[in-house]
Amino acid sequence: MLESSKLNAVVCPRFEEARAEADELDRRLAAGEDDPRPLLGVPCTIKESFAVAGMPNCAGLVSRAERRATQTASAAQRLLESGPILLGLTNTSELTMWIESENRVYGRTLNAYDRRRTAGGSSGGEGAAVGSGGSAIGLGTDFAGSIRLPAFYNGVFGHKPTEDLVPMTGHFPLSAGEAIRMSGVGPLARRAEDLMPMLRMLAGPDGEDARTRTVELGEPTDVPLEGLAVVLAEGASLVPVRRELREARERAGDALAAAGATVRRVRMRSLRRALELYLAAVQDGAGISLAELIAAEGGDPVTLRSTQRKGTHTRATFAVVFAERHSRWMPSRRTRRALAAGRSLVSEVEGVIGDGILLHPPAARVAPRHGRTVARPWTFTCTAIFNLLGLPATQVPMGIGRRGLPLGVQAVAARDRDHVAIAAALELERAFGGWVPPPRRSGM
Repeated sequence: MLESSKLNAVVCPRFEEARAEADELDRRLAAGEDDPRPLLGVPCTIKESFAVAGMPNCAGLVSRAERRATQTASAAQRLLESGPILLGLTNTSELTMWIESENRVYGRTLNAYDRRRTAGGSSGGEGAAVGSGGSAIGLGTDFAGSIRLPAFYNGVFGHKPTEDLVPMTGHFPLSAGEAIRMSGVGPLARRAEDLMPMLRMLAGPDGEDARTRTVELGEPTDVPLEGLAVVLAEGASLVPVRRELREARERAGDALAAAGATVRRVRMRSLRRALELYLAAVQDGAGISLAELIAAEGGDPVTLRSTQRKGTHTRATFAVVFAERHSRWMPSRRTRRALAAGRSLVSEVEGVIGDGILLHPPAARVAPRHGRTVARPWTFTCTAIFNLLGLPATQVPMGIGRRGLPLGVQAVAARDRDHVAIAAALELERAFGGWVPPPRRSGM
């Protein structure tokens, strides 16, 4: 856990308590006690934006820094009831609203492979904790790639479930309308085989989140790779994807073909509108604005001055608030057209995928240097499109690139076919090895 501490991944540690719990568990097992919980003794971490009773729950907002949760969020409770040992809570972007994990309460989280680069966000603390080898599994949220980008940047697996599978109860902040529809709760793990058991534990109604559905989840090991349809989308990216990430996707396609899958290429230029359609959906149904939420929580107004060194907000938060204010000028007719186009795109993409999967880059670039994503929303286009569509997507590590940074690919399946995306991840892990431990650096 020392390495992830250096990365500022676990920002609310409970290491002494975890050691004591592990010692007690060892004592009970040595005494012959039986405990059937499936994740018994597994080290885990949870994103700080989830309420865990007695622990901080501020999501990086200065005005909530002293806040302590009185109850535990539904998804966190389900995870903890399965028997793991909680090492602590992990860092996030301010109010989970950006793809870099930095805020004025806990500071900045560093990438597990290169401390000069971002760990991603908003579940960047989870990505760095799991990717550094400190935590075996973690719990995150995904609104525009907030599980998959940290998993990609830190070389591990991450799964965004089909929409409405896992309750958001007890998460702060909690959105409404289209924004919460596009939000998901899911696992990060060093091993692909851990994704489906975790998803099964997390999924299902909790009696509070009215959106959450009961779905009979399939089994990844029951998915036949022989004849599995694998689609490579061509012409789909608004921003050109770097060569090493294109090559990673090609290798993934070749490996699945070697396992018996049928690979075909389909031109899908309609995916280039992903960012426009996603932002229209956010604008249409976010409920309270970010600026209003901050005010309601007693926070300072978001201004340029508030982002200075001794201020209470980050530059990323200022950029999001500025974009919100600007979006109010978008004609409602244009928004309605964009929402209709988004619904049409769901049918188009599911029609292409069928019972198979789509292989898609997680981003156009490997992990950027700190601060290089601010006011550049196109950096999350490759992931946000599947939040808009509500489809399950698994981030799969694909080795290390020329700069010593992780490569990856997303496996995307049709609605409620999460097990198919995870089945592809299992095969790709077998073929390429999955997580590669980052180099240890002395004196850091």
